Amino acid sequence: MSPHILPFARPTRRTVLTGSAGLFALSACGQRGEDVSGLLRVAIDNEPDSLDPLKGQFATSALLYKQLHAPLTEYSPSGGLAPGLAQSWRSDDGRTWRFRLAPDLKWSDGEPLTADDVVWTAQRAVDPRTGFANLGDFFAVHGARDALAGRAAASDIGVHAPDERTVIFELDTPVGAFPVLMREFYPLPRHVIEALGDRWVRAENWVSAGPYTLRQASALTYFLERNPHFHAASGVSIPHVRIDVVEDEATRARLFRSGDLDLADRPPAEQIGFLRREIGDRLHAFDAPILTYLKLNHRKPGLSDVRVRRALSLAVDRQFLADNFFSGEASPTLHVIQAETLEESTGPIVPGPDPDAARALLEEAGYGAGNPLRLQFRASSGGRERIAIAIADDLRRAGFEIDILASYPHDINQAVAGADFDMTLGRYDRGLKSEPDFMLEPFAPGGFADDTGWSGPGRERFAALMEEARGLVSRSERVAVQREAEAVFLEYQCNVPLLHERAFWMISPRVRRRDANLQPQLWRDLSLG
Repeated sequence: MSPHILPFARPTRRTVLTGSAGLFALSACGQRGEDVSGLLRVAIDNEPDSLDPLKGQFATSALLYKQLHAPLTEYSPSGGLAPGLAQSWRSDDGRTWRFRLAPDLKWSDGEPLTADDVVWTAQRAVDPRTGFANLGDFFAVHGARDALAGRAAASDIGVHAPDERTVIFELDTPVGAFPVLMREFYPLPRHVIEALGDRWVRAENWVSAGPYTLRQASALTYFLERNPHFHAASGVSIPHVRIDVVEDEATRARLFRSGDLDLADRPPAEQIGFLRREIGDRLHAFDAPILTYLKLNHRKPGLSDVRVRRALSLAVDRQFLADNFFSGEASPTLHVIQAETLEESTGPIVPGPDPDAARALLEEAGYGAGNPLRLQFRASSGGRERIAIAIADDLRRAGFEIDILASYPHDINQAVAGADFDMTLGRYDRGLKSEPDFMLEPFAPGGFADDTGWSGPGRERFAALMEEARGLVSRSERVAVQREAEAVFLEYQCNVPLLHERAFWMISPRVRRRDANLQPQLWRDLSLG
């Protein structure tokens, strides 16, 4: 589908909520009667942008990394911190961290995995030719910023291996949560990548250290096979996994209902009530660190004015979105950090929309009936487009002129990366990172959601507070400083928080889980009944 602007006869809330959903013709992921013993059948919502964890940014990529790669530290079956490739770690000051690898580690091809592989991967992560688009979890490693900026060699960063099983990280500032961050740092096979370059991610070349290896891949299907050399292979029950890319939410739900899938997340939000009645306890809801928000481009005329950004926030009826698009299974919010993470048992009631106050702010900023502010609202098709239509309806009642440009998520991501947008509906899911530290971090300098062009004194204050929070060893002190940072973020209305969503998974009765309270993202901990 090519991008298109919706026609002038715009849909409204009423037509969005009462119109019939389109039907999609898609071949079933599996064949009825196929032998599924020992096979976990999973659907994901879009194709991973890379299977190299130093390059991929999509949530689906992060989900596959948990199956294909082994991190330095690991998520426990209950979502906490556990040993991974490293069996122990310690620091006396939060600044120098010493990790001790488990003995006899191997890559999936049988070659030994040593501390040198870990150091080499860390250096590759901060090399601008091969690593992160941002520093991610390596923000505090000594020399990492200079290496990423090309001012120093990646080999000069503060990561060293005094012996085959010991890795030392030297940080510029104390980071008490550094072992927690290492749950998603995946050492890579140096001997394969140096020989094959970027071709190492092809199935025929695949080598990794995770619970599964990539055995076959096509445009929309991936087959994984249990890795006998995984350091905890005895605990991996399911031998084979098939992953199908099914972008349409309604199609994923239909395939699950027909018995062709064992796991699928993100069913259509507007179908939650229907699915509860239709599939009962096979639909599972999880409290999760998920934020939906309006992403605003501060470089655009009008949106550079904080009064306009505040007017946008005042105009939106968040409760309507929660009730009508999420069957009441999302929480309206004015905040980035969930109330419970701020140790508040009950948060303040989110006020309803105030179009008059929004209109007054617009007029104060120089926009009115004779000079309306026209904005283009980029939205992906499907459920998100319907949410965008409802938001646009609110904004028009407050005096904005809104055109909706619908396109594929990939096109929207490219537009945001190129600053070619006014606003879009942003969403991120921090997955198993349920600690409060992680909710605001995406908006910090270098974070994956730091793409609005925000600048000026407010941005500088926010950045300084986030930097201060990172250096605090005490979790309660970190959260307190992040609350200050969030207050600055909201004072300048960098983006407009809308909803804290819950995570929904459709889970077949075949699937057995170690912890029913944890999202089924760690397939090594699942079994089939």
